[in-house]
Amino acid sequence: MAAETLLKTSKQSKYISYRKILYHRFFVGLLLFILISLVLSVVCNIFAGSAPRVDFHETVNLDAVSWPVSTLPRSASKSTSRLANCTYWNCFNVYKCGRGGHDKITIYIYPLKDYITEGGESISRFSREFYEILLTIKNSKYYTSSPDEACLLVPSIDTLNQNYFNGEYVSQALQSLDHWNNGENHLIFNMVAGVAPNYNTVIDLNTSKAIIAGAGFDTWTFRYGFDISLPLHSHLAQEIDSTQPEQKKFMIISAQLNIPDDYLAELQSIASSSNDLLLLDRCKISDVGYKKRCEYTTGTVFDYPDVLKEGMFCLIVRSARLAQSILMDIIASQCIPIIIADTVVMPFNSHVDWNKIALFVPEENIRSLVKIIHSVSKERRGEMYWQLRWVYERYFSSIEKITLSTLEIINEKVFPLAARMYEEWNMPEHLYGPVNPLFLPVTAPKSPGFTAVILTYDRVDSLFTLVRKLVRTPSLAKILVVWNNQKKPPPPSSEWPVVNKPLKVIRTKENKLSNRFFPYDEIETECQLTIDDDIVMLTPDELEFGFDVWREFPDRIVGFPSRLHVWDNVTNTWRYHSEWTNQISMVLTGAAFHHKIWSWYYTYKMPAEVRTWVDDNFNCEDIAMNFLVANVTRKPPIKVTPRKKFKCPECTNTEMLSADARHMSQRSACIERFARIYGHMALKSVEFRADPLQYRETAAGIPHAYPDIGAL
Repeated sequence: MAAETLLKTSKQSKYISYRKILYHRFFVGLLLFILISLVLSVVCNIFAGSAPRVDFHETVNLDAVSWPVSTLPRSASKSTSRLANCTYWNCFNVYKCGRGGHDKITIYIYPLKDYITEGGESISRFSREFYEILLTIKNSKYYTSSPDEACLLVPSIDTLNQNYFNGEYVSQALQSLDHWNNGENHLIFNMVAGVAPNYNTVIDLNTSKAIIAGAGFDTWTFRYGFDISLPLHSHLAQEIDSTQPEQKKFMIISAQLNIPDDYLAELQSIASSSNDLLLLDRCKISDVGYKKRCEYTTGTVFDYPDVLKEGMFCLIVRSARLAQSILMDIIASQCIPIIIADTVVMPFNSHVDWNKIALFVPEENIRSLVKIIHSVSKERRGEMYWQLRWVYERYFSSIEKITLSTLEIINEKVFPLAARMYEEWNMPEHLYGPVNPLFLPVTAPKSPGFTAVILTYDRVDSLFTLVRKLVRTPSLAKILVVWNNQKKPPPPSSEWPVVNKPLKVIRTKENKLSNRFFPYDEIETECQLTIDDDIVMLTPDELEFGFDVWREFPDRIVGFPSRLHVWDNVTNTWRYHSEWTNQISMVLTGAAFHHKIWSWYYTYKMPAEVRTWVDDNFNCEDIAMNFLVANVTRKPPIKVTPRKKFKCPECTNTEMLSADARHMSQRSACIERFARIYGHMALKSVEFRADPLQYRETAAGIPHAYPDIGAL
């Protein structure tokens, strides 16, 4: 019995040890398999990464001497006619877009081909302008050589001028394109639409669902939100420089050659009875060139387009074609256009505000032209005059500019979140100043609170005291400590004060004052309190009141220590003034609230020369921030509460006074330098201070909202 039990126990132990061996071998084998797989994957990635990337799609060759020939039989199928009600919802597949990024379209150009008829004739010519369009697309950030990755496809068939291509055969060529698909996501360029006698305002071509970027649209043929209205390019305009006469000689100039007879008769009547209109026409003298114009009544010869610079206003009247190249000549000459064409669609009308640079007179009011022009104020004339050249040089001065503007407009329609603001398209900074980026309600909400950003180096005791005071402020949402000491680590977490608000320490890579204005991802609130680690005298009520004031002025710097800039008549320079005055033009960011977007502007959009000066001299970062905000908003800062003393009120020794004198000299140099960099004095002065309504009230029974507001 015992022997049997011993035998069973022996067998069981052998079975268990055998099972352990199997488990051991299994896990060892599994571990080896995983290690070998990892090694193989790393090796494969190394070889795959080192191998040259093969691009299976060649870029289009626009400079090829010979092109492949494609013969179009007369019986070939044609593309369907243009759909009149196309939108981005039913004629454009947005799901093809986005492969170039979440904010950028990709454009493919079909390879160049010489399409010919059965008789051997080319169906269109290849113009220099169309070559420049394709070259601009190829060199742009939008180009892709792969049709499968393209959001937009451009046929390499020149359709710019209706007079130089065969519409029937071009329709067949479009249908033969590999990715035509009824024109979906295709872009067709045209500048001269229609032929005599009808002169249609849209290209006579079966374009199906394709987007038309064309000149001469009217309100009946233009598909709003889908097509792009182009200008008719003028070679003469490119020869016009930006110089202007000291004084304009003529109020209105009409130099257009193809004015209809009925409108021309009205203009002749005006010119005969008023000196305000200079009416020019073709010269009857046979030996003058096309760059000459003759006055209607006297026959005086003028040089064209030079004469356009002599006029304050220049006429463009409806003609057989709505698109007139003289429009570009007029804008380049800084002559304010007067448009007398009721149904014309102006170039880039979806983005360019033509009311800022042109006057529109209804056709039925042409007889009242002079009266209407005299009603335009000098201020509005000046605004339009100075903006004309900027608009021309930015959008219309070359085929390249026209093409890039077209692509950018399409890109913004496909990716509206990446679109530029109206002001960026229509308000040049040199005339209107920078655009305020903040679109906030009248009073910002209180519930999100503010984030306190403390710049510190090694004053740990003062830092901890400040942290304990900040957390008592009701609206504080988070504390961000920017540790600016690379030689010494911050205190361990066990030594920090125990607080009831989130606190995070960020260690910087370099000791720079600009680190306090870096747009850290940890700043999740709109409002940011920038504060020094030694500003420990502010009470929670003062901070809460400062935040409430910022909510009413969310685009300004709102804070406690204030300063002023003054002009020194002796040295003819700007000087930093720290005496107590009723005026202020700066609020120091040692204790100030501001919107977090100004930190982003400080880091990425402020002149680099200013930021470099601050970091190199380790001074004036607060002055730089005040310059930045005032330059963009054109508004002064807001000082809150009556407190004026913030640091070391007992320090009166001569060493401190000497240091203060050097400090004032450096700060004055900063103001002078920043004013030169910006090109003007951006700081704005104001006599204003925000105090609580109950600050001076002593009546009993009324509880104060901010009882501990501090004193001088």
